[in-house]
Amino acid sequence: MESDYVKLARETLETYVQDRKKLNVPDWVPPELKDKRAGVFVSLKAGDALRGCIGTIGPTRINVAEEIINNSISAGTCDPRFPEVKQYELKDLIYSVDVLGAPERIDSINELDVKKYGVIVTSGFRRGLLLPDLEGVDTPEQQVEIALNKAGIIASEPYEMQRFEVIRHT
Repeated sequence: MESDYVKLARETLETYVQDRKKLNVPDWVPPELKDKRAGVFVSLKAGDALRGCIGTIGPTRINVAEEIINNSISAGTCDPRFPEVKQYELKDLIYSVDVLGAPERIDSINELDVKKYGVIVTSGFRRGLLLPDLEGVDTPEQQVEIALNKAGIIASEPYEMQRFEVIRHT
């Protein structure tokens, strides 16, 4: 059975793709989604392949439910790596929702654990993030390299790192 986080993400994207309407927070949503604020990433997969992933590093909405609603629509329609999700795809999508903990600054790649921590790299206004526990990412070096590439930061230029934990809902 899917979690309430995933149920909300699924209902949101299905409503948007089918009716072009943004879902209001439904009455069934539990208080933990209405009372808490956090950054949230919504990931979509088609089989084993990524189909969309958009999120916020920190809270930008009034609560986690609103973060999920906004990021679900964006993951399905605004991820620049993929075309917009079509109605025929909805039944086959696999959703996950990551609720981010507060980032903490780290001084060394040795403070990362790819299974436990995500990473944020920053240089000036450029910032890249990679979630933890992703298939094919086995070392902190790989994790940082991918985050740097996402941000357009060259590894030889100065950058800062932060790590964060997530609670993943499937």
